[in-house]
Amino acid sequence: MGILDSLSISASALTAERTRMDVTAENLANAQTTRTDAGGAYRRKVVELAQDGGQGGFGAQLASAMGSASSAGGVKVTGIVADSTPLKTVYDPGHPDADANGYVQMPNVEPVEEMVDLITESRSYEANVTAMSSAKTMFSRTLDLLR
Repeated sequence: MGILDSLSISASALTAERTRMDVTAENLANAQTTRTDAGGAYRRKVVELAQDGGQGGFGAQLASAMGSASSAGGVKVTGIVADSTPLKTVYDPGHPDADANGYVQMPNVEPVEEMVDLITESRSYEANVTAMSSAKTMFSRTLDLLR
């Protein structure tokens, strides 16, 4: 693993967490949206992540740390997909989007769950900023020793 690989890995995680926070904010903003451009109620969106770079999982990383050359790993966003959980049905005959029986299809967004996700994403972002800061400090001290 090269000296700058830790920065690259943390940078990829920062990008992924920022994307997750943006999608979570969109979900919260549309928690009551019953009509979209595509038609129907808003569907919660989920970010899909995958390992980036590096080969394999932990075993491959351990082997590379033991001496084999390997590219840096990290994480990447592979897509943003609609959650497949069913929409909520609420009885509200006065709502403009109510069907003939008075039921309205509401988004499958749970605000409490989204807030928990947002806290988790925020903490992950902070952890990666701290990791980058630590790596920077370590690099600076190494350069100071070489002077």
